[in-house]
Amino acid sequence: MKHAIRTLFQFDQPYRRFELLETEPRGTPSFFARRQTRRAKIKAAHGRMDQRLTANLAWIRERFHTDVNTDVILRPFKLGGTVDALAVSMNGMADDSKIAEFILRPAFRVAVDGVARAKLPSYFREHALSMHETELTDRREAVEQAITEGRTAILLDGVKEAILCDTRGFVSRPVGEPQNEMTIMGPKEAFTENIRTNVTLLRRIVKRSDFVCEFRDSGGTNRTRLALCYLDGTVNPALLDEVRRRLDTISTDMRLTVGRVEQLIEDYTYLPLPQMLKTERPDRAASAVMDGRIALLVEGCPQAGVLPITIGTLMASGEDLDMRQPVGTVVLLIRMIGALLSTYLPAYFLALALHHPGQLSGEILETVVASRAMVFLPLWMEMIFLLLVFQLVREAGLRVPGSIGQAIGIIGGLLLGQAAVSANIVSTVVLIIVALTGLGNFAIPDYSAQVAAAYYRLLLCIAASLAGLLGIMVTGLCATAVMCSAKSFGVPFFAPYSPVTTHSEHLRFRTRIRNRAGTSDPLNPEGRRA
Repeated sequence: MKHAIRTLFQFDQPYRRFELLETEPRGTPSFFARRQTRRAKIKAAHGRMDQRLTANLAWIRERFHTDVNTDVILRPFKLGGTVDALAVSMNGMADDSKIAEFILRPAFRVAVDGVARAKLPSYFREHALSMHETELTDRREAVEQAITEGRTAILLDGVKEAILCDTRGFVSRPVGEPQNEMTIMGPKEAFTENIRTNVTLLRRIVKRSDFVCEFRDSGGTNRTRLALCYLDGTVNPALLDEVRRRLDTISTDMRLTVGRVEQLIEDYTYLPLPQMLKTERPDRAASAVMDGRIALLVEGCPQAGVLPITIGTLMASGEDLDMRQPVGTVVLLIRMIGALLSTYLPAYFLALALHHPGQLSGEILETVVASRAMVFLPLWMEMIFLLLVFQLVREAGLRVPGSIGQAIGIIGGLLLGQAAVSANIVSTVVLIIVALTGLGNFAIPDYSAQVAAAYYRLLLCIAASLAGLLGIMVTGLCATAVMCSAKSFGVPFFAPYSPVTTHSEHLRFRTRIRNRAGTSDPLNPEGRRA
Protein backbone atom coordinates (compact mmCIF):
# COMPACT_ATOMS: atom_id res chain seq x y z
CA MET A 1 0.00 0.00 0.00
CA LYS A 2 2.79 2.42 0.90
CA HIS A 3 4.63 1.57 -2.31
CA ALA A 4 1.48 2.20 -4.41
CA ILE A 5 0.88 5.62 -2.77
CA ARG A 6 4.54 6.55 -3.18
CA THR A 7 4.44 5.57 -6.85
CA LEU A 8 1.11 7.35 -7.50
CA PHE A 9 2.18 10.68 -6.04
CA GLN A 10 5.83 10.24 -7.16
CA PHE A 11 7.22 10.72 -3.65
CA ASP A 12 10.27 8.68 -4.56
CA GLN A 13 11.09 10.76 -7.68
CA PRO A 14 13.37 13.81 -7.58
CA TYR A 15 12.03 17.22 -8.52
CA ARG A 16 12.79 17.68 -12.23
CA ARG A 17 10.62 20.63 -13.22
CA PHE A 18 12.58 23.54 -14.64
CA GLU A 19 12.36 26.68 -12.54
CA LEU A 20 14.15 29.96 -13.12
CA LEU A 21 15.16 31.42 -9.76
CA GLU A 22 16.16 35.00 -9.04
CA THR A 23 18.97 34.01 -6.69
CA GLU A 24 22.42 33.12 -7.94
CA PRO A 25 24.70 30.33 -6.71
CA ARG A 26 27.27 32.78 -5.43
CA GLY A 27 24.85 35.41 -4.19
CA THR A 28 23.81 38.72 -5.68
CA PRO A 29 26.85 40.75 -6.82
CA SER A 30 27.44 44.10 -5.24
CA PHE A 31 27.09 47.44 -6.99
CA PHE A 32 30.83 47.84 -7.55
CA ALA A 33 31.14 44.26 -8.79
CA ARG A 34 28.43 44.90 -11.39
CA ARG A 35 30.20 48.07 -12.53
CA GLN A 36 33.52 46.25 -12.83
CA THR A 37 31.91 43.43 -14.83
CA ARG A 38 30.21 45.91 -17.16
CA ARG A 39 33.44 47.83 -17.70
CA ALA A 40 35.30 44.60 -18.43
CA LYS A 41 32.72 43.61 -21.07
CA ILE A 42 32.83 47.05 -22.69
CA LYS A 43 36.63 47.01 -22.73
CA ALA A 44 36.68 43.55 -24.27
CA ALA A 45 34.21 44.53 -26.98
CA HIS A 46 35.56 48.00 -27.80
CA GLY A 47 39.30 47.44 -27.38
CA ARG A 48 42.07 47.12 -29.94
CA MET A 49 43.21 44.08 -31.82
CA ASP A 50 46.26 42.21 -30.54
CA GLN A 51 49.44 41.58 -32.53
CA ARG A 52 49.34 37.89 -31.73
CA LEU A 53 47.08 35.82 -33.92
CA THR A 54 46.46 33.35 -31.08
CA ALA A 55 45.13 36.14 -28.84
CA ASN A 56 42.82 37.42 -31.57
CA LEU A 57 41.62 33.88 -32.24
CA ALA A 58 40.87 33.38 -28.54
CA TRP A 59 38.91 36.66 -28.48
CA ILE A 60 36.87 35.63 -31.52
CA ARG A 61 36.13 32.22 -30.04
CA GLU A 62 34.96 33.81 -26.80
CA ARG A 63 33.00 36.63 -28.43
CA PHE A 64 31.12 34.48 -30.95
CA HIS A 65 30.80 31.37 -28.71
CA THR A 66 32.32 29.13 -31.36
CA ASP A 67 32.10 26.11 -29.08
CA VAL A 68 28.33 26.02 -29.67
CA ASN A 69 27.91 28.52 -32.52
CA THR A 70 28.92 26.60 -35.63
CA ASP A 71 27.91 29.38 -38.02
CA VAL A 72 31.22 31.17 -37.49
CA ILE A 73 33.79 29.77 -39.94
CA LEU A 74 37.46 30.04 -38.94
CA ARG A 75 39.71 29.33 -41.95
CA PRO A 76 43.45 29.33 -41.11
CA PHE A 77 45.90 29.68 -44.01
CA LYS A 78 49.46 30.74 -44.80
CA LEU A 79 49.86 34.13 -46.47
CA GLY A 80 52.46 33.60 -49.20
CA GLY A 81 53.26 30.25 -47.62
CA THR A 82 55.07 31.86 -44.65
CA VAL A 83 52.82 34.14 -42.57
CA ASP A 84 50.09 32.64 -40.37
CA ALA A 85 46.69 34.13 -41.19
CA LEU A 86 43.03 33.55 -40.41
CA ALA A 87 39.85 34.29 -42.38
CA VAL A 88 36.72 34.70 -40.24
CA SER A 89 33.27 34.74 -41.83
CA MET A 90 29.66 33.91 -41.02
CA ASN A 91 28.13 30.92 -42.74
CA GLY A 92 25.09 31.89 -44.80
CA MET A 93 25.91 35.61 -44.62
CA ALA A 94 29.15 35.52 -46.64
CA ASP A 95 29.57 34.17 -50.17
CA ASP A 96 31.90 31.16 -50.09
CA SER A 97 32.83 31.51 -53.76
CA LYS A 98 33.99 35.10 -53.23
CA ILE A 99 36.16 34.06 -50.28
CA ALA A 100 37.75 31.21 -52.21
CA GLU A 101 38.23 33.10 -55.48
CA PHE A 102 39.20 36.61 -54.36
CA ILE A 103 40.80 36.06 -50.92
CA LEU A 104 42.27 32.59 -50.41
CA ARG A 105 43.58 31.97 -53.93
CA PRO A 106 45.48 35.31 -54.17
CA ALA A 107 46.73 34.81 -50.59
CA PHE A 108 48.45 31.55 -51.55
CA ARG A 109 50.18 33.07 -54.58
CA VAL A 110 51.32 36.44 -53.25
CA ALA A 111 55.04 36.83 -52.44
CA VAL A 112 55.62 38.47 -49.06
CA ASP A 113 59.37 37.93 -48.71
CA GLY A 114 61.10 41.11 -47.64
CA VAL A 115 57.85 42.90 -46.65
CA ALA A 116 57.80 44.31 -43.13
CA ARG A 117 55.15 42.86 -40.84
CA ALA A 118 53.63 46.28 -40.15
CA LYS A 119 53.09 46.81 -43.89
CA LEU A 120 51.66 43.35 -44.64
CA PRO A 121 47.94 44.35 -44.50
CA SER A 122 48.32 47.26 -46.90
CA TYR A 123 50.67 45.23 -49.16
CA PHE A 124 48.24 42.30 -49.32
CA ARG A 125 45.36 44.67 -49.93
CA GLU A 126 47.09 46.51 -52.78
CA HIS A 127 48.92 43.66 -54.52
CA ALA A 128 46.79 40.54 -54.00
CA LEU A 129 43.17 41.25 -53.11
CA SER A 130 41.00 41.64 -56.20
CA MET A 131 37.95 42.83 -54.28
CA HIS A 132 36.38 46.22 -54.76
CA GLU A 133 35.45 47.13 -51.18
CA THR A 134 38.11 46.54 -48.50
CA GLU A 135 38.97 48.28 -45.25
CA LEU A 136 41.74 48.27 -42.64
CA THR A 137 40.91 48.56 -38.95
CA ASP A 138 42.40 47.72 -35.57
CA ARG A 139 39.18 48.08 -33.56
CA ARG A 140 37.52 44.95 -32.22
CA GLU A 141 34.09 46.53 -32.47
CA ALA A 142 34.48 47.10 -36.23
CA VAL A 143 35.72 43.55 -36.78
CA GLU A 144 32.81 42.08 -34.83
CA GLN A 145 30.24 44.17 -36.68
CA ALA A 146 31.78 43.33 -40.07
CA ILE A 147 31.57 39.59 -39.40
CA THR A 148 27.92 39.80 -38.32
CA GLU A 149 27.08 41.80 -41.48
CA GLY A 150 28.46 39.08 -43.76
CA ARG A 151 31.91 40.52 -44.45
CA THR A 152 35.13 38.53 -44.03
CA ALA A 153 37.85 39.57 -41.58
CA ILE A 154 41.45 38.61 -42.40
CA LEU A 155 43.80 38.50 -39.40
CA LEU A 156 47.58 38.26 -39.75
CA ASP A 157 50.07 37.14 -37.14
CA GLY A 158 52.24 39.94 -35.79
CA VAL A 159 49.91 42.68 -37.08
CA LYS A 160 47.23 44.61 -35.17
CA GLU A 161 45.26 45.68 -38.24
CA ALA A 162 42.58 43.43 -39.73
CA ILE A 163 41.46 43.48 -43.36
CA LEU A 164 37.69 43.62 -43.85
CA CYS A 165 36.46 42.41 -47.24
CA ASP A 166 32.93 42.78 -48.56
CA THR A 167 31.82 39.20 -49.24
CA ARG A 168 28.14 39.57 -48.40
CA GLY A 169 26.06 37.03 -50.26
CA PHE A 170 22.99 36.28 -48.17
CA VAL A 171 19.67 35.53 -49.84
CA SER A 172 17.25 38.46 -50.13
CA ARG A 173 13.80 38.98 -51.59
CA PRO A 174 13.79 40.24 -55.19
CA VAL A 175 12.19 43.53 -56.17
CA GLY A 176 8.42 43.10 -56.41
CA GLU A 177 5.28 45.19 -56.73
CA PRO A 178 3.89 47.43 -53.98
CA GLN A 179 1.27 45.74 -51.82
CA ASN A 180 -0.30 48.72 -50.03
CA GLU A 181 0.25 51.55 -52.55
CA MET A 182 -1.16 50.09 -55.72
CA THR A 183 -1.45 52.50 -58.65
CA ILE A 184 -2.77 52.16 -62.18
CA MET A 185 -0.17 54.42 -63.76
CA GLY A 186 3.47 54.76 -62.82
CA PRO A 187 6.26 52.33 -61.84
CA LYS A 188 5.53 48.96 -60.28
CA GLU A 189 8.70 48.52 -58.20
CA ALA A 190 8.76 48.34 -54.42
CA PHE A 191 11.44 48.45 -51.74
CA THR A 192 12.87 45.23 -50.31
CA GLU A 193 14.48 44.30 -47.00
CA ASN A 194 18.01 44.79 -48.43
CA ILE A 195 19.18 48.35 -47.78
CA ARG A 196 21.71 48.22 -50.62
CA THR A 197 19.00 47.25 -53.09
CA ASN A 198 16.82 50.10 -51.82
CA VAL A 199 19.62 52.63 -52.30
CA THR A 200 20.14 51.31 -55.83
CA LEU A 201 16.44 51.74 -56.59
CA LEU A 202 16.68 55.38 -55.54
CA ARG A 203 19.87 56.01 -57.50
CA ARG A 204 18.27 54.61 -60.64
CA ILE A 205 15.74 57.45 -60.42
CA VAL A 206 17.83 60.28 -58.92
CA LYS A 207 20.76 60.37 -61.35
CA ARG A 208 22.53 63.36 -59.86
CA SER A 209 26.03 63.78 -58.49
CA ASP A 210 24.76 65.69 -55.45
CA PHE A 211 22.55 62.79 -54.34
CA VAL A 212 24.10 61.65 -51.05
CA CYS A 213 23.41 58.38 -49.26
CA GLU A 214 24.80 58.67 -45.74
CA PHE A 215 25.11 55.35 -43.93
CA ARG A 216 25.14 55.27 -40.14
CA ASP A 217 24.58 52.76 -37.35
CA SER A 218 21.89 52.99 -34.71
CA GLY A 219 22.74 52.90 -31.03
CA GLY A 220 22.50 49.74 -28.96
CA THR A 221 24.20 46.40 -29.29
CA ASN A 222 22.43 45.37 -32.50
CA ARG A 223 23.66 48.44 -34.45
CA THR A 224 21.08 48.40 -37.25
CA ARG A 225 22.23 50.15 -40.40
CA LEU A 226 20.39 53.32 -41.38
CA ALA A 227 20.74 55.42 -44.52
CA LEU A 228 19.92 59.11 -44.95
CA CYS A 229 19.26 59.99 -48.60
CA TYR A 230 19.17 63.66 -49.61
CA LEU A 231 20.37 66.18 -52.19
CA ASP A 232 23.40 68.05 -50.95
CA GLY A 233 22.98 71.75 -51.66
CA THR A 234 19.19 71.43 -51.82
CA VAL A 235 18.17 70.07 -48.44
CA ASN A 236 18.04 72.54 -45.57
CA PRO A 237 21.30 72.12 -43.58
CA ALA A 238 19.56 72.88 -40.29
CA LEU A 239 17.01 70.14 -41.01
CA LEU A 240 19.77 67.65 -41.86
CA ASP A 241 21.69 68.44 -38.66
CA GLU A 242 18.53 68.05 -36.58
CA VAL A 243 17.76 64.65 -38.09
CA ARG A 244 21.32 63.51 -37.44
CA ARG A 245 21.10 64.69 -33.84
CA ARG A 246 17.87 62.80 -33.24
CA LEU A 247 19.21 59.62 -34.81
CA ASP A 248 22.25 59.83 -32.54
CA THR A 249 19.92 59.63 -29.52
CA ILE A 250 18.64 56.17 -30.52
CA SER A 251 20.02 53.51 -28.20
CA THR A 252 17.90 50.38 -28.18
CA ASP A 253 18.31 46.66 -28.66
CA MET A 254 14.94 46.14 -30.36
CA ARG A 255 14.59 45.39 -34.05
CA LEU A 256 14.28 48.73 -35.79
CA THR A 257 11.86 49.59 -38.59
CA VAL A 258 10.87 52.91 -40.11
CA GLY A 259 7.79 53.10 -37.87
CA ARG A 260 9.82 52.46 -34.72
CA VAL A 261 12.48 54.98 -35.70
CA GLU A 262 9.70 57.53 -36.24
CA GLN A 263 8.43 56.98 -32.70
CA LEU A 264 11.95 57.31 -31.26
CA ILE A 265 12.72 60.65 -32.93
CA GLU A 266 9.31 62.32 -33.23
CA ASP A 267 8.21 65.46 -31.37
CA TYR A 268 4.61 64.66 -30.46
CA THR A 269 4.12 61.21 -28.98
CA TYR A 270 0.36 61.46 -28.49
CA LEU A 271 -0.53 63.10 -31.81
CA PRO A 272 -2.55 60.64 -33.93
CA LEU A 273 -1.28 62.00 -37.24
CA PRO A 274 1.98 60.48 -38.47
CA GLN A 275 5.02 62.75 -38.47
CA MET A 276 6.86 60.75 -41.13
CA LEU A 277 5.52 59.42 -44.42
CA LYS A 278 6.12 55.68 -44.80
CA THR A 279 6.14 54.55 -48.41
CA GLU A 280 7.11 51.34 -50.17
CA ARG A 281 7.45 53.03 -53.57
CA PRO A 282 10.95 54.14 -54.69
CA ASP A 283 9.49 56.65 -57.14
CA ARG A 284 7.60 58.44 -54.38
CA ALA A 285 10.64 58.53 -52.09
CA ALA A 286 12.81 59.80 -54.96
CA SER A 287 10.30 62.56 -55.74
CA ALA A 288 10.41 63.63 -52.10
CA VAL A 289 14.23 63.70 -52.14
CA MET A 290 14.26 65.82 -55.28
CA ASP A 291 11.78 68.15 -53.59
CA GLY A 292 14.23 68.86 -50.76
CA ARG A 293 13.11 66.24 -48.26
CA ILE A 294 15.07 63.43 -46.59
CA ALA A 295 14.44 59.71 -47.17
CA LEU A 296 15.31 57.36 -44.31
CA LEU A 297 16.08 53.70 -45.06
CA VAL A 298 16.41 50.99 -42.40
CA GLU A 299 18.09 47.63 -42.88
CA GLY A 300 15.48 44.86 -42.94
CA CYS A 301 12.51 47.19 -43.55
CA PRO A 302 10.83 47.27 -47.01
CA GLN A 303 9.71 50.88 -46.53
CA ALA A 304 11.27 54.32 -46.65
CA GLY A 305 10.51 57.14 -44.26
CA VAL A 306 10.09 60.58 -45.81
CA LEU A 307 10.52 63.68 -43.63
CA PRO A 308 9.39 66.32 -43.04
CA ILE A 309 5.79 66.06 -44.21
CA THR A 310 2.65 68.20 -44.35
CA ILE A 311 -1.06 67.41 -44.54
CA GLY A 312 -0.78 67.70 -48.33
CA THR A 313 1.89 65.00 -48.38
CA LEU A 314 -0.41 62.60 -46.53
CA MET A 315 -3.27 63.27 -48.96
CA ALA A 316 -1.14 62.91 -52.10
CA SER A 317 -0.88 59.74 -54.15
CA GLY A 318 1.99 58.46 -56.24
CA GLU A 319 0.09 58.84 -59.51
CA ASP A 320 -1.40 62.32 -59.02
CA LEU A 321 1.08 63.98 -61.37
CA ASP A 322 0.70 61.19 -63.95
CA MET A 323 -2.86 62.33 -64.67
CA ARG A 324 -3.76 65.46 -66.62
CA GLN A 325 -4.60 68.57 -64.65
CA PRO A 326 -8.46 68.53 -64.93
CA VAL A 327 -8.71 64.82 -64.09
CA GLY A 328 -6.14 65.12 -61.31
CA THR A 329 -8.04 68.05 -59.79
CA VAL A 330 -11.31 66.09 -59.76
CA VAL A 331 -9.64 63.06 -58.19
CA LEU A 332 -8.02 65.25 -55.53
CA LEU A 333 -11.35 66.95 -54.73
CA ILE A 334 -13.09 63.57 -54.43
CA ARG A 335 -10.33 62.41 -52.09
CA MET A 336 -10.72 65.50 -49.90
CA ILE A 337 -14.51 65.12 -49.80
CA GLY A 338 -14.11 61.45 -48.85
CA ALA A 339 -11.72 62.36 -46.02
CA LEU A 340 -14.14 65.00 -44.68
CA LEU A 341 -17.10 62.62 -44.92
CA SER A 342 -15.15 59.90 -43.17
CA THR A 343 -14.24 62.21 -40.29
CA TYR A 344 -17.36 64.34 -39.76
CA LEU A 345 -20.37 62.47 -41.23
CA PRO A 346 -21.11 60.10 -38.28
CA ALA A 347 -20.74 62.91 -35.72
CA TYR A 348 -22.88 65.29 -37.79
CA PHE A 349 -25.66 62.71 -38.08
CA LEU A 350 -25.58 62.06 -34.34
CA ALA A 351 -25.74 65.76 -33.56
CA LEU A 352 -28.77 66.33 -35.81
CA ALA A 353 -30.63 63.22 -34.71
CA LEU A 354 -30.05 63.65 -30.97
CA HIS A 355 -29.88 67.39 -30.36
CA HIS A 356 -31.13 69.20 -33.48
CA PRO A 357 -33.97 67.16 -35.02
CA GLY A 358 -35.56 70.38 -36.26
CA GLN A 359 -32.74 70.74 -38.79
CA LEU A 360 -33.93 67.55 -40.54
CA SER A 361 -36.84 67.46 -42.96
CA GLY A 362 -39.99 65.59 -42.02
CA GLU A 363 -39.32 62.79 -44.50
CA ILE A 364 -35.79 62.16 -43.30
CA LEU A 365 -36.84 62.32 -39.66
CA GLU A 366 -39.69 59.90 -40.31
CA THR A 367 -37.29 57.51 -42.06
CA VAL A 368 -34.86 57.61 -39.13
CA VAL A 369 -37.63 57.01 -36.60
CA ALA A 370 -39.12 54.16 -38.63
CA SER A 371 -35.74 52.44 -39.04
CA ARG A 372 -35.16 52.61 -35.29
CA ALA A 373 -38.59 51.38 -34.25
CA MET A 374 -37.39 47.99 -32.96
CA VAL A 375 -33.74 48.88 -32.15
CA PHE A 376 -33.07 48.72 -28.41
CA LEU A 377 -29.60 50.36 -28.43
CA PRO A 378 -29.29 54.14 -28.02
CA LEU A 379 -28.37 55.95 -31.21
CA TRP A 380 -24.89 57.04 -30.05
CA MET A 381 -24.08 53.54 -28.83
CA GLU A 382 -25.35 52.05 -32.08
CA MET A 383 -23.10 54.37 -34.12
CA ILE A 384 -19.98 53.67 -32.08
CA PHE A 385 -20.72 49.93 -32.13
CA LEU A 386 -20.95 49.87 -35.94
CA LEU A 387 -17.77 51.97 -36.29
CA LEU A 388 -15.90 49.52 -34.09
CA VAL A 389 -17.32 46.56 -36.05
CA PHE A 390 -16.14 48.22 -39.28
CA GLN A 391 -12.62 48.57 -37.86
CA LEU A 392 -12.75 44.94 -36.70
CA VAL A 393 -13.73 43.67 -40.16
CA ARG A 394 -11.03 45.82 -41.74
CA GLU A 395 -8.30 44.57 -39.43
CA ALA A 396 -9.41 40.98 -39.97
CA GLY A 397 -9.24 41.46 -43.75
CA LEU A 398 -5.76 42.96 -43.52
CA ARG A 399 -4.30 40.27 -41.28
CA VAL A 400 -5.64 37.27 -43.24
CA PRO A 401 -3.23 36.56 -46.14
CA GLY A 402 -4.04 36.69 -49.82
CA SER A 403 -7.46 36.81 -51.42
CA ILE A 404 -9.06 35.29 -48.31
CA GLY A 405 -8.70 38.66 -46.58
CA GLN A 406 -10.70 40.43 -49.30
CA ALA A 407 -13.41 37.76 -49.09
CA ILE A 408 -13.57 38.12 -45.30
CA GLY A 409 -13.87 41.89 -45.61
CA ILE A 410 -16.72 41.74 -48.12
CA ILE A 411 -18.62 38.72 -46.82
CA GLY A 412 -18.05 39.64 -43.17
CA GLY A 413 -19.39 43.15 -43.72
CA LEU A 414 -22.46 41.94 -45.61
CA LEU A 415 -23.29 39.14 -43.20
CA LEU A 416 -22.72 41.19 -40.07
CA GLY A 417 -24.68 44.13 -41.44
CA GLN A 418 -27.64 42.04 -42.55
CA ALA A 419 -27.66 40.00 -39.35
CA ALA A 420 -27.45 43.11 -37.17
CA VAL A 421 -30.38 44.74 -38.99
CA SER A 422 -32.46 41.54 -38.83
CA ALA A 423 -31.76 41.17 -35.10
CA ASN A 424 -32.81 44.81 -34.50
CA ILE A 425 -29.39 45.68 -33.11
CA VAL A 426 -28.74 48.50 -35.61
CA SER A 427 -30.86 50.48 -38.03
CA THR A 428 -30.48 50.69 -41.80
CA VAL A 429 -29.86 54.46 -41.77
CA VAL A 430 -26.91 54.15 -39.38
CA LEU A 431 -25.59 51.25 -41.46
CA ILE A 432 -25.63 53.46 -44.57
CA ILE A 433 -23.84 56.25 -42.68
CA VAL A 434 -21.11 53.85 -41.54
CA ALA A 435 -20.75 52.43 -45.07
CA LEU A 436 -20.23 55.93 -46.52
CA THR A 437 -17.75 56.63 -43.73
CA GLY A 438 -15.78 53.52 -44.61
CA LEU A 439 -15.66 54.40 -48.30
CA GLY A 440 -14.45 57.89 -47.48
CA ASN A 441 -11.81 56.46 -45.15
CA PHE A 442 -10.44 54.24 -47.93
CA ALA A 443 -10.04 57.35 -50.12
CA ILE A 444 -7.20 58.55 -47.86
CA PRO A 445 -3.95 57.31 -49.49
CA ASP A 446 -1.83 56.90 -46.35
CA TYR A 447 -2.67 54.05 -43.96
CA SER A 448 -1.43 55.89 -40.87
CA ALA A 449 -3.62 58.86 -41.80
CA GLN A 450 -6.60 56.50 -42.12
CA VAL A 451 -6.04 55.25 -38.56
CA ALA A 452 -5.70 58.86 -37.34
CA ALA A 453 -9.00 59.73 -39.05
CA ALA A 454 -10.67 56.85 -37.20
CA TYR A 455 -9.34 58.28 -33.92
CA TYR A 456 -10.75 61.77 -34.65
CA ARG A 457 -14.02 60.24 -35.89
CA LEU A 458 -14.61 58.47 -32.59
CA LEU A 459 -13.70 61.61 -30.64
CA LEU A 460 -16.15 63.71 -32.68
CA CYS A 461 -18.92 61.13 -32.22
CA ILE A 462 -18.54 61.32 -28.43
CA ALA A 463 -18.58 65.13 -28.55
CA ALA A 464 -21.65 65.14 -30.84
CA SER A 465 -23.57 62.76 -28.57
CA LEU A 466 -22.85 65.01 -25.57
CA ALA A 467 -23.23 68.54 -26.99
CA GLY A 468 -24.50 68.30 -30.56
CA LEU A 469 -23.19 70.70 -33.18
CA LEU A 470 -21.55 72.81 -30.49
CA GLY A 471 -19.50 69.80 -29.39
CA ILE A 472 -18.46 69.09 -32.99
CA MET A 473 -17.43 72.72 -33.49
CA VAL A 474 -15.42 72.93 -30.25
CA THR A 475 -13.74 69.54 -30.77
CA GLY A 476 -13.00 70.29 -34.40
CA LEU A 477 -11.51 73.69 -33.58
CA CYS A 478 -9.36 72.20 -30.82
CA ALA A 479 -8.15 69.40 -33.10
CA THR A 480 -7.40 71.88 -35.89
CA ALA A 481 -5.53 74.16 -33.48
CA VAL A 482 -3.42 71.24 -32.26
CA MET A 483 -2.60 70.17 -35.81
CA CYS A 484 -1.79 73.74 -36.85
CA SER A 485 0.61 74.12 -33.93
CA ALA A 486 2.23 70.72 -34.52
CA LYS A 487 5.32 70.42 -36.70
CA SER A 488 7.02 67.60 -38.53
CA PHE A 489 10.75 68.15 -37.91
CA GLY A 490 10.28 71.89 -37.86
CA VAL A 491 7.76 72.15 -40.74
CA PRO A 492 4.14 73.00 -39.76
CA PHE A 493 1.59 70.33 -40.68
CA PHE A 494 -0.74 72.79 -42.40
CA ALA A 495 1.96 74.53 -44.48
CA PRO A 496 1.66 76.27 -46.91
CA TYR A 497 -1.69 77.43 -45.47
CA SER A 498 -0.69 77.97 -41.86
CA PRO A 499 1.68 79.72 -42.11
CA VAL A 500 1.27 80.96 -45.69
CA THR A 501 4.48 80.70 -47.70
CA THR A 502 5.58 82.48 -50.84
CA HIS A 503 5.27 79.56 -53.23
CA SER A 504 2.14 77.70 -52.16
CA GLU A 505 1.21 74.41 -53.76
CA HIS A 506 -2.56 74.23 -53.43
CA LEU A 507 -4.14 71.21 -51.83
CA ARG A 508 -7.57 71.78 -53.41
CA PHE A 509 -6.51 72.05 -57.04
CA ARG A 510 -3.65 70.35 -58.76
CA THR A 511 -1.29 72.82 -60.35
CA ARG A 512 -0.17 72.59 -63.92
CA ILE A 513 3.12 70.84 -64.65
CA ARG A 514 5.70 73.27 -65.96
CA ASN A 515 9.36 73.16 -66.85
CA ARG A 516 10.79 74.48 -63.62
CA ALA A 517 13.76 73.99 -61.36
CA GLY A 518 13.11 74.26 -57.66
CA THR A 519 11.82 72.60 -54.54
CA SER A 520 8.94 72.87 -52.11
CA ASP A 521 8.98 76.23 -50.35
CA PRO A 522 7.62 75.10 -46.92
CA LEU A 523 10.83 73.09 -46.46
CA ASN A 524 12.88 76.31 -46.72
CA PRO A 525 15.65 74.64 -48.73
CA GLU A 526 18.95 76.14 -49.79
CA GLY A 527 18.62 78.61 -52.62
CA ARG A 528 15.04 79.50 -51.70
CA ARG A 529 14.07 81.14 -48.43
CA ALA A 530 10.47 81.95 -47.48
